[in-house]
Amino acid sequence: MTEPTTVVFVGPTLAADEVRARLPGARVLPPVAVGDVLRAARDRRVRRIAIVDGYFERMAAVWHKEILVALARGIAVWGAASMGALRAAELAPFGMIGVGAIYRAYRRGELVADDEVAVAHLPAERGFRAVSDALVDIRFALVRAPISQRTRDRLIYLARARFYRERTWPALLADARAAGVPRAQLAALAAAPKPSRKAADARLLLARLARDRGARPPKLAVPRTWALRQLERMLFS
Repeated sequence: MTEPTTVVFVGPTLAADEVRARLPGARVLPPVAVGDVLRAARDRRVRRIAIVDGYFERMAAVWHKEILVALARGIAVWGAASMGALRAAELAPFGMIGVGAIYRAYRRGELVADDEVAVAHLPAERGFRAVSDALVDIRFALVRAPISQRTRDRLIYLARARFYRERTWPALLADARAAGVPRAQLAALAAAPKPSRKAADARLLLARLARDRGARPPKLAVPRTWALRQLERMLFS
């Protein structure tokens, strides 16, 4: 009998090799885009789909409806860290499983904007390496930095003002200096560690998947709308 398969969509948040090391046997795919979950759900060996990263700008983002189709077929769908956290927060009432602090912040409404998790990254041949910093990572790092609340609020305002592709720690520090943020506060921030909350949540997801003993989604009936039929025709005809 063929072993059931876990599919993990990941890109800039974690390297594919790390995913394979933490979850042996998983099928590691690039960031998810529209149609990718439908394709994975047609494979009868697939029993779990985990979404970490996803496209949203240069190609259409994964549809909510295709995730519901996977759930309706009995495939457990998990999400964390980036696009996975967004979709898990939106689809938790239907059985998608969210993991991590970023997912919880979206679920509670503390985070609302999609660009909180967005980063610019290099193409597949360069390992999808991120070349900007996610606003949510900046937020979590600032909470732990030895700076005042006033400085923290000012820095978050400055980070939000930047287009997501231009958000980096060096850019933020330069903006802060130009805005007159106290130099002692900026020196303390520059010296503070800046771990990625997105990467931490993705690792939590992999750990949960490694311990999972077969979580099953609730039974769903998903209407085959005109848009869904058109997508299926485009993908599979």
